[in-house]
Amino acid sequence: MFPPAQGAMGARLTLRLILLLSLPLLANGLRFQEYLYFQVLSPGDIRYIFTATPAKDFGGVFSQRYDQIHLVPADPPEACGELHNGVFIQGQIALVERGSCSFLSKTRVIQENGGIAVIIADNASDNDSIYVEMVQDNTGRTADIPALFLLGRDGYMIQRSLEQHGLPWAIISIPVNVSSIPTFEFKQPPWTFW
Repeated sequence: MFPPAQGAMGARLTLRLILLLSLPLLANGLRFQEYLYFQVLSPGDIRYIFTATPAKDFGGVFSQRYDQIHLVPADPPEACGELHNGVFIQGQIALVERGSCSFLSKTRVIQENGGIAVIIADNASDNDSIYVEMVQDNTGRTADIPALFLLGRDGYMIQRSLEQHGLPWAIISIPVNVSSIPTFEFKQPPWTFW
């Protein structure tokens, strides 16, 4: 399939060719671009770039970048029914806690309250490494807004910072192209393994 490699230079060339030929396959699967990144701009003590995973088989995609948009914690946090702060979610992104109903149900509640996206944090506040695959709940319902899964530790730290500062929401940029950020400016949460 590939021409025989001649020495170290040939081996590097063959490896590059294999990677280039594999790129279209990776782009269509979960191995390439399986994460979406967002940056908290305020409050400053959590001014980090966070990693989230999009829902597998429901929800929309981000059609534009939002440089400064509110990340509003839902009230009640699990967003399985009527929201007490739905008016603040209109045109913003909701931060929701996992549990009590399906991921799709939460996404629909946020969409019905005018939210443009939902970030669902794991309800295990010590989870700093295991992403859950958010899937359709087989009810035949749909949702059009993006739905993302966030590690529990990240969700907990964002919520804790907002409570400490007495703030009703964080200000974020989403999505963030991490390949365009210089390494010295790339700040990731110190509690999360990357």
